[in-house]
Amino acid sequence: MSTIDGIGQSPRRREDQRFVTGNGAYLDDLRFDGLAHAVVLRSPHGHARIRSIEIEAARHAPGVLVVLTAADVDADGLKPFRPYGETNTQTGEPFAFIPQPLLATDKVRFVGEPVALVVAETRAQALDAAELIAVDYDALPAVTTAEAARAADAPQLATDIPGNTCLDWQTGDSVAVDKAFGAAAHIVSLTLGNHRVVANPMEPRGTVGSFDAATGRYTLHVSSQNIHINRTFVARSLAVDPSRVRFVAPDVGGGFGAKNFAYVEHALILWAARRTGRTVKWIASRSDVFLSDHAARDMQAEAALALDAEGRFLALRIASIANLGAYMIGVGGSLLSNQYIHLQGSVYRIPAIALRVTAVVTNTAPIGVTRGPGFAEAINIVERLIDAAARQTGIDRAELRRRNMVPPEAMPMTNALGFQVDSGHFAKALDLALHRADCTGFAERRRDSEARGRLRGLGFAYHIKGTGGPPDENVDIRFEADGSVSLITGTQHIGQGHETTFPQILAARLGLPNARIRLIQGDTDLIPAGGGHGSSRATYMGGTAIWRACEEIVAKGTALAAEALETAVADIRFEAGRFVVSGTDRAIGLPEVVALGREKGKPLDTFHAWTREHMTFPNGAHVVEVEVDRDTGRVALVRYTAVDDYGVLVNPMVASGQAHGAMAQGIGQALLEGAVYDPASGQMITGSFMDYALPRADDLPSFDLGFNGVPCTTNPLGVKGCGEAGAIAAFPAIANAILDALAPLGVQGFDGPASPARIWQAIEAAK
Repeated sequence: MSTIDGIGQSPRRREDQRFVTGNGAYLDDLRFDGLAHAVVLRSPHGHARIRSIEIEAARHAPGVLVVLTAADVDADGLKPFRPYGETNTQTGEPFAFIPQPLLATDKVRFVGEPVALVVAETRAQALDAAELIAVDYDALPAVTTAEAARAADAPQLATDIPGNTCLDWQTGDSVAVDKAFGAAAHIVSLTLGNHRVVANPMEPRGTVGSFDAATGRYTLHVSSQNIHINRTFVARSLAVDPSRVRFVAPDVGGGFGAKNFAYVEHALILWAARRTGRTVKWIASRSDVFLSDHAARDMQAEAALALDAEGRFLALRIASIANLGAYMIGVGGSLLSNQYIHLQGSVYRIPAIALRVTAVVTNTAPIGVTRGPGFAEAINIVERLIDAAARQTGIDRAELRRRNMVPPEAMPMTNALGFQVDSGHFAKALDLALHRADCTGFAERRRDSEARGRLRGLGFAYHIKGTGGPPDENVDIRFEADGSVSLITGTQHIGQGHETTFPQILAARLGLPNARIRLIQGDTDLIPAGGGHGSSRATYMGGTAIWRACEEIVAKGTALAAEALETAVADIRFEAGRFVVSGTDRAIGLPEVVALGREKGKPLDTFHAWTREHMTFPNGAHVVEVEVDRDTGRVALVRYTAVDDYGVLVNPMVASGQAHGAMAQGIGQALLEGAVYDPASGQMITGSFMDYALPRADDLPSFDLGFNGVPCTTNPLGVKGCGEAGAIAAFPAIANAILDALAPLGVQGFDGPASPARIWQAIEAAK
């Protein structure tokens, strides 16, 4: 291992040493004095009026410190949760929504909605007391799907959301689309579902809250992906300035989007700490996760693609409807008016696009985000349409894509909806992936499968996503007296390897030994702001802030070096960690300049904040092969090949690990995972791992991953986000492969995850 271990090298992940030896600082590992424990009483009904709540027996139960209900919330002046975006990002039109109450008031709207909070000396005592709370519910009819919510006689979740509809918006050029469809040689149409999933991070959500009466400050230790922004929303709910709230998240055991946004428990636990004068802990049970974590996807679409006689795309028309769950939370509405529409056709030249985007509320857990939110839904539609168009026109699937891809010489390109992509070589990545997957040998492998009584299918999809997340980021670089360097960031690591990759960026820029750099993050008191982790933003946003801070450090160091070497500033160049006088062998190292600056009262410590104007656009081709047992409907994923463009790779090993994890998540949605509710009662049927199948090692083949990096032009590192690709591409690629396998049987489609029962039903229906 080299001393510097800079950009492009693959040193082992630093953080793994403590993780594999059991020394991580996850929430449940932390120790606090005088700890009390909280339990959330949740609604057993999908939709019901609350007639009364009787809590006296619970208040007098052994060990109970306090029992809190909506009446207490109102008495203490706490505010309900509002979404992060309340208006259409394109038009400014307000969404129809109601804020999410901290504790249900007159009505519950999904199974798992918090109704009361019990705090006791032990968790067991809190659980016992919660069972003594008597809630008189008047059950109401429930709706669990977007289609049911829009029905004329559907039960209404709130009077402020007429027709249960939060957003009904049309954009694009419908006149041009109608004209193109009228002149088209081919029109292909599909009805597609992108079913609901539950993220289920390994570490469930949790909070430990305390309140300092002397200072009036709250402190929340939390398992969260986004502590600075979530602190602001929690402070608003507590009706205090954000400076009075501190969020701390040392290690986070996965998030996948489910921990991106604030939850009512964040405010409830801090409030309970103030009410009791104790430090209060709440850790979600796995049942809490299934019932109340922000879910993802859940969108239906009617889509059509128009092509000319040569197979060139003329126009795209989509009418989609998204199920937001019981409340519009996080960026639920903004996602649909920004990320979902952002990339329609960005890999392909589609001259005219018309979209109708509708979002409704239902009696299900609120929808948040997971890897590739909005973008994944858009890519699934386009990639499934292209395969259907290939079948209808008789044009080879790969050729149809090549024929319509934006060429690299057209970069930067602006799509039909006005969004710009800066770089990429799409056709090359596709061809590399098809070659790497040995598609020419597929016919022989298909014959071998047939000899064993199996149907074999080949499928692929091309993904692209805008990454960047919240637009502001900052870093603080401090040179310590012991010779180490503290790198403080507003981003967060939740398992991605930032403790390894961020020091690599700083080491490469300043020529410092990697081992001397220490990443510090996860505490809102350490740095004034931060965008956390989401939308694969950390390396782009945090890395750019590091790079620019280093430019300031070099500029300050150059002035000090020129003075020390008695030469002009213009004669100094910085290279390999030294300030060198051009044309001579005279030089001074960065550590010496750091010490000199400290002595002169001109420290090189540097804080840098910046705001992005552009996103990065990772993209690539994923190719899969499946085998289907026609008797049982079981689908086996037997080959998975990908060639991705993540721009410049800071650490290829870490990038590969991120890509593999995303592939596993995408495969889970495609083959196994699906959240199901009873349509009449709103009860969650898949509320445990007995009914909800996460992918395991034996569900996955060995991944064959290659890179076709085209440096991003909108940041000095040339990096692109790398954490979401597989979760976007796997779903349509696997669906296309399954339909390829089942084509000889006449199967043209199926809904939901490709479980054996669903595929068997599709086979039987085709007969």
